[in-house]
Amino acid sequence: MKLGIVGLPNVGKSTLFNSLTRAGAESANYPFCTIDPNVGVVAVPDFRLKLLTDLYHSEKTTPAVIEFVDIAGLVKGASKGEGLGNQFLSHIREVDAIVHVVRCFDDDNVIHVDGSVDPLRDIETINLELIFSDIEILERRIARTSKAALSNKALAKELETVKALKEHLEEGKLARTFETADEETLEFVESLNLLTRKPVIFAANVGEDDLADDGASNEYVKQVREYAAANDSEVFVICAQIEQEIAELDDDEKKMFLEDLGLSESGLEKLIAASYRILGLLSYLTAGEKETRAWTIKVGTKAPQAAGKIHSDFERGFIKAEVVNYQDLLDCGTYSAARDKGLVRIEGKDYVVKDGDVILFRFNV
Repeated sequence: MKLGIVGLPNVGKSTLFNSLTRAGAESANYPFCTIDPNVGVVAVPDFRLKLLTDLYHSEKTTPAVIEFVDIAGLVKGASKGEGLGNQFLSHIREVDAIVHVVRCFDDDNVIHVDGSVDPLRDIETINLELIFSDIEILERRIARTSKAALSNKALAKELETVKALKEHLEEGKLARTFETADEETLEFVESLNLLTRKPVIFAANVGEDDLADDGASNEYVKQVREYAAANDSEVFVICAQIEQEIAELDDDEKKMFLEDLGLSESGLEKLIAASYRILGLLSYLTAGEKETRAWTIKVGTKAPQAAGKIHSDFERGFIKAEVVNYQDLLDCGTYSAARDKGLVRIEGKDYVVKDGDVILFRFNV
């Protein structure tokens, strides 16, 4: 899973990236301190892994990972080359979802690029730049295929879709609100990899005082939540400054620090939960003496395709899956005890994998 972090300058974007990844991207109180897209890989926290590792005395524990890409602060006109320009928008095209950091705090010491705090205006500014960038992509596609489409029916259909999509964007609408009943057309639209087609998670960056009630009393956060609800997006409340402090602590200190703030989870955990929801993901587990590992798949994935995440041979030669829920396995104490109690199921090719399944695949190639 790859997430791109975007936002206007000085909204706490790079501070958040630093705290999430401890990658040490330079952050300062001026625009464009992130000159190159910074990339950090973060382990997905999963308490089940440690429990299973202890049960099996596994030599190795491998969590699922998320890759974060920190994009330089966008400003009005970025798609036309303003600020650091369109070069950074190309980096976002490679991500699965966009994390849009929105400033929801007042602080005279931190300059806002537009002179005042207004989260809805900031969201609109970023959206317009992404729309303009998508329109440019579509215009190039039209120029490239117009001539060939005259004698090619398939290309003609694609060209018609591209023109309709361009009109949709020119009305200020996002590509993800473009609807079509035709499955083939939908697949084509997805293949264009448009920025405004990607799911969005809003990170409402608040001051420390607004963390305890999850931003419920913050008017800026209310605006972001209302916008997200109307646009099928996720929201989580975070204080980037606090996250940076948490990132320096070990696990026990982190837990105490969060408890002192009245919090049950860190911003990273909130973001990961939102990412899994919006992308429709889950984790299944494999466990043994050599390794305990989490594998991320789409909700609705069947057993052979889930096996293919481990190795293509597992999918190609799939015979069956031995499946037990992780909690049942832990309660029983051993795999053989779980099997004796009838808690280990033999599943075939049509089995839809569930979150928390511990699976042993049987295959033959």
